[in-house]
Amino acid sequence: MGQLDNKTALVTGASTGIGLAIARRFAAEGATVYLTGRREAELAAAVEQVGSRGIGVRGDVSKLDDLDRLFAEITERSGRLDIVVANAGLGDFGLLGEITEEEYDHTTSVNLKGTVFTVQKALPLLSAGASVILLSSSAALRGVPGLGVYAATKAAIRSLARTWATELAGRGIRVNALTPGPVATPGADELRAAYPQVDQAVATTPLGRIGRPEEVAATALYLAGDQSSFTTGAELFVDGGVTQL
Repeated sequence: MGQLDNKTALVTGASTGIGLAIARRFAAEGATVYLTGRREAELAAAVEQVGSRGIGVRGDVSKLDDLDRLFAEITERSGRLDIVVANAGLGDFGLLGEITEEEYDHTTSVNLKGTVFTVQKALPLLSAGASVILLSSSAALRGVPGLGVYAATKAAIRSLARTWATELAGRGIRVNALTPGPVATPGADELRAAYPQVDQAVATTPLGRIGRPEEVAATALYLAGDQSSFTTGAELFVDGGVTQL
């Protein structure tokens, strides 16, 4: 038996990287998993990796019409959600004097607006005892040059986890933040390659390596399942000790 048998989960931004690893792990543990992503071809490839328990719904979390279409499909096909992983996120590099309005809007609309309205629109579907997992980032604690707006959105996400955990406790719904450190994903690898200063700031961890998406997925599984039934409003770090030591 899997840890998530008969559960229904949503993982946003699941076409690649951490989101895909979480979707694969949840499906392997018995959950039906809805995956979202903006690019049709990558999303289809992700669903193929997840297998028969994966259902892809293309969409952009920053667009409310896309979210409405997503939740209409979940309602029709499953009628409920037991797990929501608000993972979709991105970050434009820019030192303070270089940040443009377009880059600011791009980052905040996906990371912050997308997270807020993903969870808000999931509320009618959330079962008693559901788990909501918000993806933050160790960048929110470290002051990495050039990642100011991205880090600010991730700090806000951690704050939202506290507030929503309080607001939803009466329904038995748990809300927690999951905070990865440097992890080998296509997006992060591209950023580190393009901006050496970012690579220098995040590459060295006390464990002497960057993380794997599967290691973040293992912690997401803990937060999603019954083993974390008394954990809410918390922040769990999967960062190789980079923010702790």
